[in-house]
Amino acid sequence: MPTRKKSSPQKAQPKKAAAKKKAKKPSKSGLRSPEFMENLKQFVRTQGKDYLKDQNITSVGIGYKWKDGQPTKELAIQFSVGTKATPEALAMLDTVEIPKSFNINGVEVPTDIIQREFKPDISVVAEPVPSNRKTRLDPIAPGISVANVNVSAGTIGCIVFDQHNGSPYVLSNWHVLHGPDGNIGDEIVQPGPHDDNRVHLNGLGKLVRSHLGAAGDCAIASIENRAFKEEIVDLGVKLEKIGEPNLGDKVIKSGRTTDVTHGIVTRIHTIARIDYGGLVGEQEVGGFEIGPDNDHPASNGEISMGGDSGSAWVFKAPNGKPSKVMAGLHFAGESQGDPNEHAVACYPRSVFEKLEISVTAPEVVEAATGLGYAPKFLGPTVNLPKLSASNRQDAVKLNNTEILNYTHFSLTLSKSRHFAFWVAWNVDGSTLKKLSRKGIDFIFDPRISDDFQVGDELYGGNRLDRGHIARRADLLWGSLPEARRANVDSFFFTNITPQMDNFNQSSQGGIWGRLEDAVFEEADVEDLRLSVFGGPLFHNDDRVFRDVKIPREFFKVIAYVEDGALQAKAFLLTQSLDQLELLDLKQFKVFQVTLSEIEQRGGFTFPTNLRAADTFAEHLESVPEAVAAERQPLTSTDDIVW
Repeated sequence: MPTRKKSSPQKAQPKKAAAKKKAKKPSKSGLRSPEFMENLKQFVRTQGKDYLKDQNITSVGIGYKWKDGQPTKELAIQFSVGTKATPEALAMLDTVEIPKSFNINGVEVPTDIIQREFKPDISVVAEPVPSNRKTRLDPIAPGISVANVNVSAGTIGCIVFDQHNGSPYVLSNWHVLHGPDGNIGDEIVQPGPHDDNRVHLNGLGKLVRSHLGAAGDCAIASIENRAFKEEIVDLGVKLEKIGEPNLGDKVIKSGRTTDVTHGIVTRIHTIARIDYGGLVGEQEVGGFEIGPDNDHPASNGEISMGGDSGSAWVFKAPNGKPSKVMAGLHFAGESQGDPNEHAVACYPRSVFEKLEISVTAPEVVEAATGLGYAPKFLGPTVNLPKLSASNRQDAVKLNNTEILNYTHFSLTLSKSRHFAFWVAWNVDGSTLKKLSRKGIDFIFDPRISDDFQVGDELYGGNRLDRGHIARRADLLWGSLPEARRANVDSFFFTNITPQMDNFNQSSQGGIWGRLEDAVFEEADVEDLRLSVFGGPLFHNDDRVFRDVKIPREFFKVIAYVEDGALQAKAFLLTQSLDQLELLDLKQFKVFQVTLSEIEQRGGFTFPTNLRAADTFAEHLESVPEAVAAERQPLTSTDDIVW
C-alpha cells in the first residue's frame, strides 16, 4: 500500500480555504500543455524535492499513475520509496505520509507511489565472454569502456566539443571519470581498469570538467594521442542535436555491458537521491526515468547493468531506427533485487550547459600552421629561457615537459603561484590581422588542472583586470584561421595576470603596452619580426588578495634583427600594491634594465646569444657610475636607449 500518514511535516497541501473550492481536473490537452508541464516541473524542484529528506523516499518526478500493475493515462506526481507499508507501519520506518494529491495552481494532481531504489550504474560483474567494447580501441568510439584510473569501468557516451575552443572530449558520468576520490587533471584510461589493469598502456586523456548535482552526473575528459570516431558502436549514428524527452518517447542506448537496449520514457523531471559512497555520500541528481520497451525486450531482461554508466540514450526515429538526437546521459539503474527494470538519465541540456560543451564542433577554427614559440623565427636561433633547479620543481608539467604550447606562444606555469614564470611569443608584423575579441571568454586550459590556474574568482568586484602577458594584438598574424586560433588561445588563464585597471592607461604605465610598437617605429626591424618574452616576477613578500599572491613586478624582453645583428631590449615594470586591501595603486614605473637583472629577479636564464645582444649593458658601462646608479623611469618611448 502507499505510504500515507496524517501527520506529514511537509507544507505542500492546499490551504484550508482553498479546499472548499471544487478542485479542477486538467483536460487531456491541458495535461500536455507546456504551461501545465512547467508548473509540475517547478513543483517537483521546489516542494516535491523536500520529500527527499525522508530516507524512505528515493525520488520524486512526473509520470503516469499505475493501476493494477499497468500505467494509465492519468498524469501524477510520482514518488518512489524504498519500502511500501501500511499506514500503521509508517512510524516503524520513520517515514512520512505522501498526500493523495497536490493542488498545483488550482489543478488537483494525484500522487502515485512505487517501490524503487537507485544506484549508480558503475559496479561491474565478472563476464566470461570477452567483448570488443572492453578492450583498447584506437580510434575510440562512443559505447566502449572508459574510466578514471581509480574507478572500475563505465561507458563513453559520445564525443563532444568545447564551446569556446573546439577541443574534442569524451562525455561520460562524474562517477566514471571523476569518482569520490578524483581530481580535475586525473588520468583517464580506455578501457577502464576493471577491463584492463595495464593502465600505463591505455592512457586516453585527462579529466577536464565535471559536475554532480541537480544538473546531472556528468564529466568530460580530453582526448590525447588517440584518434576517435563519433558514430556510436552498433547504433551507427553520429549525434548532431540534443533533445528534451517526454513521457512515452522511445529511446535506445549502446552501453559497455548490455550492448544495445531499448526503452520508453516513463518519468520526467525527476530528482533522485543516490548514495555515491565515500565522502560524497548521498546526492540529489536531476533527470528522467526509462523503463523497458516491451516491443524490443533485452536479451537478459536488463536494459542497464553495472558498467553502462555514461551511455547516451538516443531518440528513435518514426521508422524505429536510432535518430541523431541525444535524449539523455545514462547514470543509474535499479538496485540489486528490484524486480522493476528501469534506468535513469540526465537531461542533455543541463549537462551541456554545465560542462560548456557542444555536440558538434564549433565552425571557427582550422588547425593553425604553427604551434608554440618558434626559436628560429628571427633567423638566428633564440631559445626559450631555462628555469633554475628550484623553479623547475615548481613548474606544471604536461606530457613530461614544462613547456605549454599555444598558437604563436609558449609558457611555463608555476604550481605554487598559478601564473606563468615566463611567456614567449613571436610577432610577424607583416601579416598582422585586426580581429574582434567579441564572444571570446577567458577560460581555463583543460589540459592541466584548474588547481594550478587563477580564474575569475580573483577579478570580480575590484580594480584588478585580467591582463594578457602575450599581447592579443601581437599574436593575430599568419593566415586568417591561424590568427583566429591565436585570438582564442590568448584568452587562456595561463596567459593572464592580475593588473590594475589603469595599468596601461596612466601616463607612465601606458608605455608598457606600446613597447613592441616602439621597436617597429624606432628600429629597422628585419622582416618586421619580433620575438618577445614577458611575465610576472615573483617575490616572497608579494601581497595576498583573495588567497592569491599578486605580482607587483613584470618584465618584458624584446628581440629582433637589425642590420643582420641580433638585438635585445629589456624592461621592468614595478607595480606597487602596498594597500592591496583597498586596491589603492601607488604609481608604477617602467625602467629599461639589463637582461641579467631580469634573470636574477626571475630565477631563469636567457640564451647566451640573447644576453650578448643586450646593448643596454654596454650603455651603462659608458655612462658615469653615479648616473647609472640613479635609476630613472621611462616617461615616454623616446627615453629608450636603442
